[in-house]
Amino acid sequence: MRRALISVSDKAGVVDLASRLRGLGFDLISTGGTATALRNASLQVMDVSEITGFPEIMDGRVKTLHPAIHGGLLGRRAVDDAVMREHGIGPIDLLVVNLYPFEATVSRPDCTRDEAIENIDVGGPAMLRAAAKNHAFVAVVVDPADYERVLRELEQDGSVGVDTRRYLARKVFAHTASYDAAVFNWLRHADGDTALPVRYPLGLTLRDTLRYGENPHQRAGLYTLTGGAADTVVGATFRQGKELSFNNLADADAALECVRSLAAPACVIVKHANPCGVGLGTSALAAYEKAYATDPTSAFGGIIAFNTTVDGALATTIVERQFVEVLVAPAYTPEALTALARKPNIRVLQTGPLRPVLPPGLRVEQLEGGMLVQDADVATVPDSDLRVVTRRQPTAAERADAALAWKLVRSVKSNAILFVRDGATIGIGAGQMSRVMSVRIAAWKAEEAGLETAGATLASDAFFPFRDGVDLAASFGIRTLIQPGGSVRDAEVIAAADEHGMAMLFTGMRHFRH
Repeated sequence: MRRALISVSDKAGVVDLASRLRGLGFDLISTGGTATALRNASLQVMDVSEITGFPEIMDGRVKTLHPAIHGGLLGRRAVDDAVMREHGIGPIDLLVVNLYPFEATVSRPDCTRDEAIENIDVGGPAMLRAAAKNHAFVAVVVDPADYERVLRELEQDGSVGVDTRRYLARKVFAHTASYDAAVFNWLRHADGDTALPVRYPLGLTLRDTLRYGENPHQRAGLYTLTGGAADTVVGATFRQGKELSFNNLADADAALECVRSLAAPACVIVKHANPCGVGLGTSALAAYEKAYATDPTSAFGGIIAFNTTVDGALATTIVERQFVEVLVAPAYTPEALTALARKPNIRVLQTGPLRPVLPPGLRVEQLEGGMLVQDADVATVPDSDLRVVTRRQPTAAERADAALAWKLVRSVKSNAILFVRDGATIGIGAGQMSRVMSVRIAAWKAEEAGLETAGATLASDAFFPFRDGVDLAASFGIRTLIQPGGSVRDAEVIAAADEHGMAMLFTGMRHFRH
């Protein structure tokens, strides 16, 4: 006679599982709600307390933490048989456990701290780890998706094969690690702990296997983080289109990150992780027209993000004008969805209302043999902290364009230069090894698009190390510059701006993006 211990929060498929196990000759052991569900299905079940000879206590906090249970899970056949007989411990051959729904509980707005703490599972992970350690003799199932595989092997072969038991054990340790990461991250945020953790469990869960990574020869997957929000690319609703690729997701995330910080209505067009056009307007259509005008060539095949609703007129303009890979917006009118359906390959993501700034958090980047972890770059500089360092003061309009340019420059790969005028980008230089080359590229982009640079505002993500960038900007008619300052040659740079009659603002903050 073989024994299976079943204790699950997710009851999906558990009655069918238990019924088929009984048909295979298994005795069933269970706890609490799972035992009730099985008895209601007319299945014979032993309570854990019958095995341990000890009642559940402390409101169920202590029920499976007992040698009769853990000895049955950890006992090695033909090695520990004598000690198991001596202490009356029967072997458990199959463990089926899924844990208290901690993540679902803490995601509710009304969840209290006490309720969250009570949903930290202790006995479940202990049993899972014990059975997974002893997978040479015990099959352990943590995911209902694996019920059928285990049952099929039991019904066909009379046992769960070694390859499956090893697979299930690996899955258990990944699951308990992710569960602990969810608890850690919730406690960290609940306690307001902003320090860099000595150990940083990420708690990633595979949501989708992608066709490939950045290139076809690279495998890739989309993993979700504990506590992910709806107003993100990962949490968005997929309304139509082809399967999202690795590059689609990365670019859509960059576009959404940029557009959410802008005053609505705003549009951002991204190509290869860099904005190629940004516009603010009186309507979403007007904002799109400005963004598109910055660089129509690069906009082809781009990712477009809005921070307001896409209506029918805007959707029609987009599908009739250009090829677009992904469209991201908080909402779409029925007319917009009808227009977009004319191009079924366009991937359409709906985020719901956008927070203007994502909350502070940590960002990671993998290195060979480790990870870099840093605070997210969400810091801002209040307008009152901007320091005019030149003789000429910027006009109100120039100051507004400078503020917009400074918001946008953090989204552009370094060395980053933006030209802005009248609430729109007119030229962007990104990812160059020298800052002066980025200035040249931004001007060239503006010229290519037929946009006038005279009177525009320039933003630089880091300080000008020499005056050459300022002199070059002046040759294109730039009238206002905003930059962090802090170079040993600041006096030389400021003098150059004064010679050209330019206004220059220092932010005191750098926005490198690699």
